[in-house]
Amino acid sequence: MSRFCRCALVILLLAGCGEDKGPEVAFVGGGFVFNYRQAEITYGFVARIKGEAPAGSVLEAVFEDPAGGPPIVLRQTVLPARKSYKFETPPVTGVRSDRDYEVELRLLSPGAAEEAVIARKARVYRSQLDADILPEQPLAVGPGYHRPDGSVPTPEAPAEAQRSQ
Repeated sequence: MSRFCRCALVILLLAGCGEDKGPEVAFVGGGFVFNYRQAEITYGFVARIKGEAPAGSVLEAVFEDPAGGPPIVLRQTVLPARKSYKFETPPVTGVRSDRDYEVELRLLSPGAAEEAVIARKARVYRSQLDADILPEQPLAVGPGYHRPDGSVPTPEAPAEAQRSQ
């Protein structure tokens, strides 16, 4: 074997000896959802874990509150056979068009007193619409028009008043 072939073989073998980076997190799609019938806006995304996350890890999504309040923090425990996780905010207000809203996704280590960040990814979402386009009250009320928590918007109580309950 020529000297050149041996050097090339050694380089290829060493290239495969890199460190394992560990798990990574990624955003898959996402954005704002304007539900005109219920007079609500939410935003969210699907998170995907690439690689193996330690058992009991936690995925944490931190959304900027368009109304200017404290960040909206959502958490889900990572399951061994699951790679995708959906995150969606409760109804939000104050969304403005052509403004960036920051979201951070973190994979946190299990069981630590102060959870260490294993992986982190950030991105921004931008709405093309203002919250002003929504009606003040839901257009549709009744069976089939309820929120995931089971509450039903009523014409007497706008969506924002029900959000605080």
